[in-house]
Amino acid sequence: MIVCSCQHIACKDIHAAIDWMRASDPDTLITPGKIYHALGKQADCGGCMPLFLETMRKNPSLKIPSNQQVFKLPDEEGHSNERRSQGY
Repeated sequence: MIVCSCQHIACKDIHAAIDWMRASDPDTLITPGKIYHALGKQADCGGCMPLFLETMRKNPSLKIPSNQQVFKLPDEEGHSNERRSQGY
């Protein structure tokens, strides 16, 4: 199925790019921009982005490796790592 008609990207292209990136670096964080770059293309109008993201999410290789944290937990004293005061 065609996902992006502007850049002629199909579902199989997205899945192939994700699988290739995961095989070459198991710890990489895969983003739409990296997929476009791996395919030698760039986003154009953005109308395909919801379908592009849905297609990405269906790939089992997309999962973020467990050793990478997206957020930081409070330290032992209960402070967030940003060290902002509560009243900001």
